[in-house]
Amino acid sequence: MSSNWPDGVTHIHHDEVTSTLDDARRRAEESLTPTWITATRQTASRGRRGRPWIAPVGNFYGTLIAPCSDPEHGALRSFVAALALRDALEAVMGEGPTLALKWPNDVLLNSGKVAGILLEGLAPHGQFGGVAVGIGVNLIAAPSLSDVEARAVPPVSVKGESGVDVTPDAFLAHLAPAFATWDAQLSTYGFAPIRTAWLAHAARLGETITARLPNEEVTGRFETVDENGYLVLNTSKGPRSIAAADVYF
Repeated sequence: MSSNWPDGVTHIHHDEVTSTLDDARRRAEESLTPTWITATRQTASRGRRGRPWIAPVGNFYGTLIAPCSDPEHGALRSFVAALALRDALEAVMGEGPTLALKWPNDVLLNSGKVAGILLEGLAPHGQFGGVAVGIGVNLIAAPSLSDVEARAVPPVSVKGESGVDVTPDAFLAHLAPAFATWDAQLSTYGFAPIRTAWLAHAARLGETITARLPNEEVTGRFETVDENGYLVLNTSKGPRSIAAADVYF
């Protein structure tokens, strides 16, 4: 572990798992302590809404077991993760490439998707105890356009966009302390400073975007993210706050 590895956080690495999220859920049933779980290979990676996640060896696959007692606080860790990912990516690539944060859970590199975040609640013994923060980063390779759904942001990789070749372990050495730093801000000062920092790097803020919900699509000007982390669109029928959706540009 690096010298700036966060105190009280452990790291478990596997050569192969179905998914680091699956392993996090199993481990949380035994001990819900702050733990990064990483894997060289995932045989059943998944994204939002159960979608498959293409997982070539050399990319980053990790999940953080993040204990907390408040589900709303836990949900806001998607913003913590996004900011930490941005910091880690900038640390390995330098300031040349353009990084942006796409609501609710993606990081964009030169306008393409380089990383995704997936939060799952942890409730060992039936009582909420925290979240599993699943993170995938295209370090050396990105899926082809044929592997992603229509209208999705085209996938890219760190190596393809910047020429930088970074190992998953080296990337985690930047990501883990960055996450701990932003998470401490959330715990100490609440969501306000996290929200401000996230909005400073938000993709398409002030532009017209479309949010796809289970039963409708909502198009409007991306005004802000509110104090609950909801997307706020200015639509033809007035402001609309959206808790969860797939966003298209």
